[in-house]
Amino acid sequence: MESGLNFSAADLAQTRFAVSPMWEVVTSFRLLRDTTEPPLHRRWAAQVRPRLAQAGLDDGWLAELVPGHGYLADFLNPTPATPFPTLAAELDAIRASTPARVRADLDILRTKDPAGRRPSPRLRLLREAPEEALKKVAAEIETYWQLALAPYWARIRQLLEADVFHRARQVAEHGSARVLSELHETVWWDDDTLHLVRRHCATMTRDQVGSGLLLVPSAFAWPRVLTRAVAPDPPQLAYPARGVGNLWEPRTNAATDAVAAVLGRSRTLLLTELDTPASTTQLALHCGLSAAGVSQHLTALRNAGLVTAHRSGRSVLYARTSVADALLVPSEELV
Repeated sequence: MESGLNFSAADLAQTRFAVSPMWEVVTSFRLLRDTTEPPLHRRWAAQVRPRLAQAGLDDGWLAELVPGHGYLADFLNPTPATPFPTLAAELDAIRASTPARVRADLDILRTKDPAGRRPSPRLRLLREAPEEALKKVAAEIETYWQLALAPYWARIRQLLEADVFHRARQVAEHGSARVLSELHETVWWDDDTLHLVRRHCATMTRDQVGSGLLLVPSAFAWPRVLTRAVAPDPPQLAYPARGVGNLWEPRTNAATDAVAAVLGRSRTLLLTELDTPASTTQLALHCGLSAAGVSQHLTALRNAGLVTAHRSGRSVLYARTSVADALLVPSEELV
């Protein structure tokens, strides 16, 4: 199915990019619901799925609002107010969703349900007491974020920011029309119209939405694009970020010798081991160090801004920051 979004000069002038934590929440959650193994995200999914199952998040509010295919609740993707909003800011916007918006989204979800099931107790609460229920939705999203995305956010955000900066430079050099045509194979620009061939989202026309266009790169949208069309907001288009195929590739290399001369062998070993988030116990086992020694080293690395800590049930997962990633890149690759 093809649709077209007409553009005026004012719409083009109001086209902008944003990195949205909530788009990563809904696209990653949908990916995890797929029964087939996600090829690009296999390593990430293998680590995250057990955590979500243990926390009961595979059958919660998000599961109700983000079906495996088709329409997902629009209030989960409020229009970002800035190019790089925080999750907290987007959760504030979700909690502030109007009852009318919530009920409209629930009506669409029900009509799109192929099984024609009766609304669940959660969805009935969301319809009858949206303010109370939205607090529960936001709390579950925060938990999902800590388990599934926070330990990896430095790496994901680096990918998304790189996409935005690349495309902004392309706009300056070649104009918006060329950039819009290069977003995805199902999206192209012709005769003042953005054409979309989509199988996974509703139609999007100018009379349904506000002016401008918000373009949102996503690590988890691949291989499709997703849209949000809610007046009076500008339309949103989430598309696969450039370089997503390399997102989970190991990043350690020969630069570790130079880093070890500064940080010491043990701390450098821990940084290289943190190519994927891990707990103190896991690091001690893999690195041949005592748990107490690992804890001391991690405290020093965290104080230096080289690792972050994220609660996962009874454990704490440590993750390498983008600063540490940069340290482990050979100097010639930084030129």
